[in-house]
Amino acid sequence: MALFRMVDVIEKKRNGEVLSKEEITFFVNGYTDGTIPDYQASAFLMAIYFTGMTAEEQGHLTMAMAESGDQIDLSAIEGIKVDKHSTGGVGDTTTLILVPLVAACGVPVAKMSGRGLGHTGGTLDKLEAIDGFHIELTEAQFVKQVNDLKLAVIGQSGNLTPADKKLYALRDVTATVDSIPLIASSIMSKKIAAGANAIVLDVKTGDGAFMKTAADAKALAESMVAIGKQVGRNTMAVISDMSQPLGFAIGNALEVREAIATLQGQGPEDLTELCLVLGSKMVVAGGKADSIDEARAMLKAVIADGSALELFGKLIEAQGGNAKIIHNPSLLPTANYQIEVPALASGYVTKMEADDLGVAAMLLGAGRATKEDEIDLAVGIVLKKKIGDAVQQGEPLAIIHANTQDVEQSMALIQKHIAIGSEAVASPLLIGEMITG
Repeated sequence: MALFRMVDVIEKKRNGEVLSKEEITFFVNGYTDGTIPDYQASAFLMAIYFTGMTAEEQGHLTMAMAESGDQIDLSAIEGIKVDKHSTGGVGDTTTLILVPLVAACGVPVAKMSGRGLGHTGGTLDKLEAIDGFHIELTEAQFVKQVNDLKLAVIGQSGNLTPADKKLYALRDVTATVDSIPLIASSIMSKKIAAGANAIVLDVKTGDGAFMKTAADAKALAESMVAIGKQVGRNTMAVISDMSQPLGFAIGNALEVREAIATLQGQGPEDLTELCLVLGSKMVVAGGKADSIDEARAMLKAVIADGSALELFGKLIEAQGGNAKIIHNPSLLPTANYQIEVPALASGYVTKMEADDLGVAAMLLGAGRATKEDEIDLAVGIVLKKKIGDAVQQGEPLAIIHANTQDVEQSMALIQKHIAIGSEAVASPLLIGEMITG
């Protein structure tokens, strides 16, 4: 590789010039191994923040980060491996539903997930609400389980994309987190290192999302799809609304219950619809249907005949958990107290500030403020109203599930951040643009 000086690479990017693959790889490798110091990496990130990156540069950055550590080899798994990524939100239980739903249609889903930092736990925390469920499998066990059952969900390898972990920590303290090229490369590097052939992205927009505006969500979606295309992965994105929580449940065991209800065909309308939209794209990408309409019909069929739910049970059993919960959700952790949150006025729900409702759940113990925090898997909030619904004064807006009766702070947040007006409003549009590149 050609020898570079980091100061020259910084200057070139500061001036808005396009970096070569070799220059970007030089930076990623040098920062990962410690030969490039934090102060130069910080200057480089800020230069990207202000001058951006071309799609080609983002592809090079993504691959350099993916290649900085372990890459999972899924070639021994039969079929087209499809992965799904959500940019996160409040009450986002889609992975728990989509993995068995799509696998029941014959598409192998080899899913690596993370823990949550914020409102509620991540997918792994939710699964650990199931007694005995373990999230660690060797690569050989992971591959065998997906070949046998078509699905597995495990924690991310300790050495997956170390460059991204190190760069993310630096971005967090240098005001460079909200740079679309850096966000897109970070997400896609993990997806590519995890070995999938096709990637379906759920990019959230609204109050409870990282991308607050539809324009920013679209820009991020387009960047990630362009990266996927450049590095040879079939990638598509759906922009979905997160101006209110998805579904009704916010909290780990509560969200597992809601996932089970959805697989039984009795889930919330919005959560069910989003899973059908994302799942249809996954089934088509996996080569099991020729059209979205055909894929959607297949997904509805595996809900109706119970095969998706049974497959969720097999996933739980294969990973040491108590599969009886799929028919008896009361076996999940249950909070000691259920406390109604009354509406302070009559009218219509006009706004729900998803972020603040997530904070209300976190204060009960459903999420983490720091990486070291312990989660209480039983606690959380179950909403009784969504935007557009009529409500009477004193009627419950939500039910708090808590292990203490001291819930005034969470109750006040819920009452403050569910706005009630005199005029009815339409429910927000759930599914926005589809980005296919």
